[in-house]
Amino acid sequence: MTDPVERAMVLARTYDAVMSGERAPVAPRSIVSESWARSLDARVDPDRGAATHDLDRADVEDMRSANPLSPAMALLRETLLGIADEARHMMIVTDEHGHILWRDDSRDVLRQGDRAGLVEGTRWSEETVGTNAMGTALAADSAVTIHSAEHLARAFHCWTCAAAPIHDPEDGRLIGVVDVTGPIASFHPATLALVVAAARLAENHLATLVAARDERMRARNLGHLTRLRDEPGALLTPQGRVLAAHPAGWLPDRVDLPDLPGGSLSLGEQGEAVLEPLTEGWLLRLRRPGHRMPPTLGLPFLGADRPGALFGDRRVRLTQRHAELLTLLALHPAGRSADQLAADLHGDTGKAVTVRAEMHRLRVALDAGVVRTQPYRLQARVDADFLHVRDALAAGELRRAAELYRGPLLPSSEAPGVRDEREQLAAAVRQAVLTGGDVEALWTFSTTPEGTADSEAAQQLLADLPSSDPRRAVVRARLNMLR
Repeated sequence: MTDPVERAMVLARTYDAVMSGERAPVAPRSIVSESWARSLDARVDPDRGAATHDLDRADVEDMRSANPLSPAMALLRETLLGIADEARHMMIVTDEHGHILWRDDSRDVLRQGDRAGLVEGTRWSEETVGTNAMGTALAADSAVTIHSAEHLARAFHCWTCAAAPIHDPEDGRLIGVVDVTGPIASFHPATLALVVAAARLAENHLATLVAARDERMRARNLGHLTRLRDEPGALLTPQGRVLAAHPAGWLPDRVDLPDLPGGSLSLGEQGEAVLEPLTEGWLLRLRRPGHRMPPTLGLPFLGADRPGALFGDRRVRLTQRHAELLTLLALHPAGRSADQLAADLHGDTGKAVTVRAEMHRLRVALDAGVVRTQPYRLQARVDADFLHVRDALAAGELRRAAELYRGPLLPSSEAPGVRDEREQLAAAVRQAVLTGGDVEALWTFSTTPEGTADSEAAQQLLADLPSSDPRRAVVRARLNMLR
């Protein structure tokens, strides 16, 4: 039956029969009957079911920025919005709990959604509103269309929606759904296939970003692994996936991390291992009796509004001033006097006595042996992301530099020495990728906070990317938003 209105009438008769305990003229689909059962077990009232507004505007904004689907939103909009707009439908994206975090279409369509509770911050799980495409796709982990009276709540029988789940390429977990929702009369049978295709494109895009992040981490941290020499070790992602191991194959593809990673980890017959935090992930090494490696001081300061340091197996919260001091010492490995640091921090008005007081507090926060005096200098294995970008640029490795550059150095800092380095590094990366002729480096730069707002980079990408490259859709959507 292809006519959506005729189908809705049949479904309404089926719905009324099932809800009243009578024999239905046509049995509901199994995915629908199973969803009805789950929804009724959750005590959703078919006559009064309505979406719950769980999140206020600030919560939605925070959850958007932290959601792993955020990098795929431009691609989803480019893929689905034109189709949804033509059919007077809306595109919706939820998190793994069914909270609507994004919705897009014309104002008229969105106003209809407002009346149905299809707004950001509402939760559309089965246990809150009953059977609906978003909630059922989450519950069944399967793409689904819910048409008219297949919704458990009568209030939604005028709607039809198609939704498909999206999974995290890092570990396969379900992270949300993409949905197209609209009036029953204008819903096309091919909509579900389009939504499924958009979900797969989003997963592929996220997988590309994960692969780039993996390569960035390997490039930055292989030195830690090689310095273990004959000691077995591995580089792990934050979730425990093995990126590199020496010797090869001595570990499985994934390591189960403890709830509070850091310190020791049992590997069964392999013995005890030590987990050392890196800027992005972990260095795992087998423990040797009586063997102690010098600690690593990790300084992940690119794009860091709230800076922190990694010291050995400790995460150290830093004040802005302490982060600035560590940046300056990392930039000057031979050391810096109190007078020089005062000028770096405050310009001509800086005072050495103020620097000495801050350096004392910094030494207490880290370890007295890490920051040496006369002159002030660092004595540790420094793992600073901004130094890695510098090294890659110096070596002409544009793609690696773009992968390592995650944003401006300590963006909130006004210290002259830090500000100068931040501006020089940002300009050097941008100039290198715009003029270097490496389209992959330019694409990677375009995914950074600065790159997404750079219209010249977007225009260059459109000129350089092959006409068949699916990333052109993302760039075109971004350029349209910038305009």
